[in-house]
Amino acid sequence: MMRIQISRAGKFLQILLLVLVASTGHLSRLFCQEMKGTLKVMTYNIWNGFDWGKDTARNNDFVDWIRAQDPDVLALQELCGYTEEKLLLDAKRWGHSYAVILKTEGYPVGLTSQSPIVVKDRMLDSLWHGMLHVETFGIDFYVVHLSPADCEFRWREASIITDKIKADGRERVMVLGDFNSHSPFDADRLIHNKSLLEKYRNSDEKSKYSNLRDGAHDFSVISTFLSQPLIDMCPYFVEADKRYSFPTPALVGIYQTADQVEVNKERIDYIVVSPALVRHCSGIKIYNEGVPKTLSDHFPVMATFSF
Repeated sequence: MMRIQISRAGKFLQILLLVLVASTGHLSRLFCQEMKGTLKVMTYNIWNGFDWGKDTARNNDFVDWIRAQDPDVLALQELCGYTEEKLLLDAKRWGHSYAVILKTEGYPVGLTSQSPIVVKDRMLDSLWHGMLHVETFGIDFYVVHLSPADCEFRWREASIITDKIKADGRERVMVLGDFNSHSPFDADRLIHNKSLLEKYRNSDEKSKYSNLRDGAHDFSVISTFLSQPLIDMCPYFVEADKRYSFPTPALVGIYQTADQVEVNKERIDYIVVSPALVRHCSGIKIYNEGVPKTLSDHFPVMATFSF
């Protein structure tokens, strides 16, 4: 009978393999357990990172409000002045033990979660602010902040991002953040809002960029995501007159008057989901009343899922 001698290194590798297999199985069971029940996902543009960290009062009010809403996953835009360590400190204050950030310069996006986060990709090339791709709770999240200045650039960004999503081939997907774009589902209200159209036309005349396409509202960006297909669930849960995420009264006296804030309402922040998540979506809310009026120039959006 022939005996095979296993070296110490071989035994170590065997043990390591067993640990990895056990860990993988544990993580798989953990994700399955976490996907049972309710999952709350929020996106929020925090307006220049609370003035690059100088507005501590607004930062503290924001933390208190987020803690009260208790999202399981929070995607953030305009984390100006943040590092991953600083974001984690804030995250722990609202009950999240995990945080990742795209970059530490310019206008970063990031994500915090109650569950471990796996970073899949940090994309910067050919994107205005970049995109963060992570997995948490067994779902692939693509956190975006598209160009605030040019519809053609946004359309190219949308094409790059959707091409990546197709290549990744994941079943449970959410794309969320500040798209700076209009949905065709909101077209009826937008085309009758002469004040908002005039605001964009005046802005475009002074810029080398153009938010409008041939002087009209552009719907190609959101349509690119919808054709993925990704589904914009907001119209199913939010009445048309409540379907706005920008601007907030925090801008009064800075960039807009109170009247302008009222008449220039638009929806530019979204959570769009893959077909596999549609049947699990039990609600979406845009928090455009109360405390969020003072926290940022954007209102947050939260989607709830039941598994």
